[in-house]
Amino acid sequence: MATHHKQALLLARRLFKLSFADGVLSPELVNGVLEYVAKHAPANPVMVLKAYHRLVATELSRSRALVEHAGSVEASVLRSIAAAMTKKYGRPITAESRPNPALIAGLRVRVGDDVYESSVAAQLATLAAGV
Repeated sequence: MATHHKQALLLARRLFKLSFADGVLSPELVNGVLEYVAKHAPANPVMVLKAYHRLVATELSRSRALVEHAGSVEASVLRSIAAAMTKKYGRPITAESRPNPALIAGLRVRVGDDVYESSVAAQLATLAAGV
């Protein structure tokens, strides 16, 4: 059973590597991978597709800055955040806005696993923790 899992992960990684064009995840190549899996039905196709999905989702989250905010955020601020993150990470980053009233005021920006916090809620939590 462990061997089947390992083989599925290995195939998912190979297919993931084939999903890039010029260093960028390509929707066309992702579709091609999905068509290949549907047509050729490798061993454990569900396991392969789940692993492939996780890899693609992780890659997509690395290319997106999720900007959470309590109030409104102007498009120019989102463009500035996208430009700053693109420069910081050395790859194209898009900014996506998501309201979050729990922040009270300020912003929280997530790029992949990285979080940049400048919200009142975070400052209050720091004060409450005595840090």
